[in-house]
Amino acid sequence: MTTILGLSGSLRRASFNAGLLRAAVEVAPEGVTIAPGSIRDVPLYDADLEAAEGLPPAVRTLQRQLREADGLLLVTPEYNNGIPGVFKNAIDWMSRGPGLKAFVGKPVALLGASPGGFGTVLAQNGWLPVLRTLRTRPWLEGRMLVSRAGSHFDADGDLTDEETRKALTEFVAGFAESITA
Repeated sequence: MTTILGLSGSLRRASFNAGLLRAAVEVAPEGVTIAPGSIRDVPLYDADLEAAEGLPPAVRTLQRQLREADGLLLVTPEYNNGIPGVFKNAIDWMSRGPGLKAFVGKPVALLGASPGGFGTVLAQNGWLPVLRTLRTRPWLEGRMLVSRAGSHFDADGDLTDEETRKALTEFVAGFAESITA
């Protein structure tokens, strides 16, 4: 059994990216589980808070989930042509203390959805220096950019477009296969 931790970089309930993660869970091939994590309760990084109280519970949970996972799926929105601050903040917290060890050598895939015409190409490219610094193993054989996402998702943020679902199925299968290869 291959386990992949999936994280959406948006806090909005009906987010296209949260919906893309839910769909990834549904299309995972047999023998692969995508376990969604949550960045919702991760506070803004504060070294004083860390020194006084240690790692927040939400961060410890994410660190444990990452340690137990065979791979990491980052479903990233793109805000102002870059990485969403709330998402980067969660990854920064996760790398604190013993957390960095869990990133080293971990296979990571990037995908995302955006209402714009270019998908999340700039955010995905923006993640590459971060993933390099964390010494992960980015999966670069696949690429999943969902542009004009409003026409692919319903009002609840659920993926409704069958062509996108098919592409997602292939993307998830390719990433999962790369983990076990």
